[in-house]
Amino acid sequence: VQLVESGGGLVQPGGSLRLSCAASGFTFSSYVMSWYRQAPGKERELVATISGAGSSTNYADSVKGRFTISRDNAKNTVYLQMNSLKPEDTAVYYCNVVRRGLQYWGQGTQVTVSS
Repeated sequence: VQLVESGGGLVQPGGSLRLSCAASGFTFSSYVMSWYRQAPGKERELVATISGAGSSTNYADSVKGRFTISRDNAKNTVYLQMNSLKPEDTAVYYCNVVRRGLQYWGQGTQVTVSS
């Protein structure tokens, strides 16, 4: 299993970013995919999840209405569209899958929201 995130960067408050996570090594469309984030000095927290077919999504209360998770099963890629970004969204964002009872993580991508 390999997960590779991209798309992070520095953005001003109110701006947008789109994160991508390219997956390989498993049957992508069969698994729930998730985005987590970890801010400095804080625990890693769940941001959003999406079902294998993409028909069901869930979000943390802190990002509802601002973030959208989606997936393209033909490209084995999951996305996180982040709008109306706030300084408190600053964190390393990680892609996650649980397969056969094991958790797999990407290397993370840094998102910094600052003026």
